[in-house]
Amino acid sequence: MKLKNKILLGVISLIAPFFIALNANASTSTKGDYGVDNSTYQGTLGNLGSADTKFNIVQIGGIYNNSVIYQSTYATQVQYTIAQGRRAHSYIFLADGSNQTRTKRYVADMLSKIQTPKNSIVAIDYESGATSDVEANTANIKVAMQLVKDAGYTPVLYSYRPYLKSYVNTDEIANVFGTNKIWIASYKTTSRQTTADFNYFPTFDNVAIWQFADNYGTNSIGVDGDIDLTGITGNGYNSTTTASNTGATTVKTDSTTTAIKAGQAANNTAKSSIAAGYVVKVNYSATKWSNGSTIPSWVKGNSYTVQQVSGSKVLLKGILSWIDKSNVEILSTGKVATTTSTGSTVKTSTIGYNLVVDGKWGTSVTLALQKIYNMKYQDGKISSPSSLIKVIQKHLGVTQDGLLGPDTISAGQRKLGTPVDGKISSGYSNMVAAMQKKLNAGVEPF
Repeated sequence: MKLKNKILLGVISLIAPFFIALNANASTSTKGDYGVDNSTYQGTLGNLGSADTKFNIVQIGGIYNNSVIYQSTYATQVQYTIAQGRRAHSYIFLADGSNQTRTKRYVADMLSKIQTPKNSIVAIDYESGATSDVEANTANIKVAMQLVKDAGYTPVLYSYRPYLKSYVNTDEIANVFGTNKIWIASYKTTSRQTTADFNYFPTFDNVAIWQFADNYGTNSIGVDGDIDLTGITGNGYNSTTTASNTGATTVKTDSTTTAIKAGQAANNTAKSSIAAGYVVKVNYSATKWSNGSTIPSWVKGNSYTVQQVSGSKVLLKGILSWIDKSNVEILSTGKVATTTSTGSTVKTSTIGYNLVVDGKWGTSVTLALQKIYNMKYQDGKISSPSSLIKVIQKHLGVTQDGLLGPDTISAGQRKLGTPVDGKISSGYSNMVAAMQKKLNAGVEPF
C-alpha cells in the first residue's frame, strides 16, 4: 500500500490468543476473509486482485505535511467494490508528524465525505513524516482516531512493525481505543502471493488485519493483500444475500451513501439489461471471447465500458472484443459517484484514453501514462532519467533508474504477456500495442 517500503520480516511467531479473540462489534463470519486496499495507483476502477476477495480498504485522501490531497478515485472504487458484493472501507494517509492543528482540520473534512457505511473501518495510515517525539506522534494519531470514532466509524491504525516500534506508543493506542485496532504490514516476499503464510506473521500485539503482501492476486496486476484476523471488516455490514434473478451477492450495510446506492443499483441489475455505457468486469472464470479465441489473462478481473450490445454479446470499449454477457459482472449502470473536496468537485470517469492501437510509443501514449499514474507533470514528454519510467519500474519490481533499458522492457513484456526480447521496435511493437489497449480500457498497464 501507499509507500511500498515495508521491510520483509521473516519472524516466525506462535499463533497468539488474539487470533481467536473477536472484536465485540465485528461479524465473526468475516474472520479469515481476504481483502485488498486501493488508492489512486489502482485507477478509477480499482483492483480486487482475486475472485476470493471479500473486502477493499480505499484511500479517500491524505495529509502530506503542508499538502492535502483528495483521491479522485475514491468514490468509484467504493462504488465498484459494493457492486461486486464486497465490503468497502476507507483510509486516510496521515504524514504530518505531530501537527494536531492540521490533523483536526483535514481529517474532520475527509470524514465528512466518507462514502463507506457508518461503523465501517476508517484507518489512519501513519508510515511517513513522524517526528522523533514518540509521545507527540502518538498524541496526534489519537486525535485522528478519536475524530474517526466520534464520526461513527471504527478507528484503526495502519503502519509496519519497525515504524510503529520506533515512532508510536501502540500500548497507549490500545488503552484508549481498545484491543485489536492495528492493521500491520509485513511481507514474506515481494513476489506474487495468493495466500497468507502465517510462518511470517510479525510478532506484535493487537493486530486486527495483516497486510501480508504487496503483490497479491490471481489477475495480471498485483495489489496489496490483506487478511482479517478478528472479524473487524464486518463492521458496518450486517449480512450478504444472493439474488435469485441475477445470482449476484449483495452486501447489506448499516447506512447508505451515494457510492453505496450506485453500487447496489448495479448489483441488482440483471445482465440481460446491459446497455452501451455500462461498466462491466470480465469474470476470472471467463475463458473464451464470443468468437472462440482465448481471453488473455490480463483482461480477467479488469473492467471496461460497454461500447455496443448485440443479443447476448457485448463489445468492450478499448480492446474491441465481443464477450458473452454471462462472462461479465455489472459495476455501473451509468451512475457515477462523486467526491467533493474543499473548493472543488471531483467526478471520476470510466472512460479510457482513446489511443490509436498502432504499437508506437508517442506523445499521446506518454501523456496517457502520466495521467493514469497520476504524475505531477503531465506534458507527454520523457526525460532521461524519467520519473514516469521510475514509476513503471516500481510497478514492475526492477531497478528504478528512470531509464527504459532492456531489463525494464523485458519485465514490461512479461507483465503484458507479449514476446520477450528486451526491445521496442521503431515501427509496430506488440508491447506498446498491449499497453495502448490497457490505457484505452482505463487500466494501468503495469
